[in-house]
Amino acid sequence: MIRNVKFYKTADGYCPVQEFIESLSGKAAQKVTWTLSLLEELESLPSTYFKKLVNTDGIWEVRISLGSNIYRIFCFFAGNSFVILTHGLVKKTQKTPPGEIERAEAYKQEYLSRRKLA
Repeated sequence: MIRNVKFYKTADGYCPVQEFIESLSGKAAQKVTWTLSLLEELESLPSTYFKKLVNTDGIWEVRISLGSNIYRIFCFFAGNSFVILTHGLVKKTQKTPPGEIERAEAYKQEYLSRRKLA
C-alpha cells in the first residue's frame, strides 16, 4: 500500500507543518524529509517512526530522533492512502502535550468537514 503524504492547510492557506519543518536546522529537516519518504514508500513502518496515539480520534505521530532531540509530526488518515500531516513539535517531555493532540484533532475535523463541502 503506497501512502500519499499531504500537508494540511487551513481554509485561509496557512500550513503549520511546513512552517515547523522550515524552522528546523538543515540536518533535522533532512531527517524529517527522509522519515516522511519512508512513510510514503514502505508498506509497514516500525513504531519507532510511526505510531497511533492512544485515546485519540485516529491521530498518529511521525517520530523523528536526531541527536538528543525528538521531533513529532501529527497526522491522520484521509481515506485509505492519504496521510495528512497537521503540525509538529520538538518534544521536551515523555508525555505528548494534550493541547497538541487536541490541535491535531481539531485540524482533522476541520479538514474532513471542508472535504465534505467540496
